[in-house]
Amino acid sequence: MTPIEGCSTFLVRHAWLSLRGVVAEALVRHDLSVAQFASLLMLDEVPGLSVADVARKVSTARQSANEMLGGLERAGLVERRPHPSDRRTQQIFLTDAGRQRLAEALPTVQAVEARLAAGFSPDEIAVVNAWLHRMTEAGAASEEIPTL
Repeated sequence: MTPIEGCSTFLVRHAWLSLRGVVAEALVRHDLSVAQFASLLMLDEVPGLSVADVARKVSTARQSANEMLGGLERAGLVERRPHPSDRRTQQIFLTDAGRQRLAEALPTVQAVEARLAAGFSPDEIAVVNAWLHRMTEAGAASEEIPTL
């Protein structure tokens, strides 16, 4: 095994870049970018995230997340509401149109993932997903980690 083949960080980065390109192509028909899709997915799971929360979860700068959310807002897919206890913060929520767009796009992304995972057993996929979740939690729990 070469050093690159044994470096999980390098392999995950390359897998992500490859997957991101394929998913981005599939999302074009839903008029969504990967970051927009991820934001809709997160806001469906955790309504009321702040712009800063979304930025952290999609690994982007707050300003970039704010611009991306602005596009979703102009498209009628999300809405901003004042935070009940912090007047400097706005919470972001899906609109009915946002839920609908997510519901239409999700099967497309799932089909891409299924196609790319063909040949792997459900147990293998479960192990990979468990590892990715653990690495995500470990990274979130540690201090700031430099981006590759």
